Amino acid sequence: MNTPPILAGIRDRMQNLSERQRVVSQNIANSETPGYKARDVAEPNFAALVGGSGMIAAPQVQLTDRMKSLGAIQPIGAGVILDKDISETKPDGNNVTLEDQLLKMGEIQADFTAMTSLYRKQMSMLKTAVGGRG
Repeated sequence: MNTPPILAGIRDRMQNLSERQRVVSQNIANSETPGYKARDVAEPNFAALVGGSGMIAAPQVQLTDRMKSLGAIQPIGAGVILDKDISETKPDGNNVTLEDQLLKMGEIQADFTAMTSLYRKQMSMLKTAVGGRG
């Protein structure tokens, strides 16, 4: 049986939020590490769930030694990107601001709560549709 697109979307978003929480936690843990750059997680692409082709894929860049010598860093991992919402950079090169990271944790919690609520509603509707009680 195929997973309905709404449930697949909820699952994908919850997995994305879980990964984002892990990355933001790493940012907080490294807030005093010299040169550490804050990271975030790319938003998931939901277009494929409804038969769309999705967005254009991001270009794949291969770092050369010259690029690294100029300060470019190796890709971080699948879906993990450098944080674009930076408010300040410390003299040691670290750009993690605890206030920003704690706000992101609050956003993650609110989004996770919303996804949990949507999941419960969808399961209730499915139970009602098959003759059970919601």
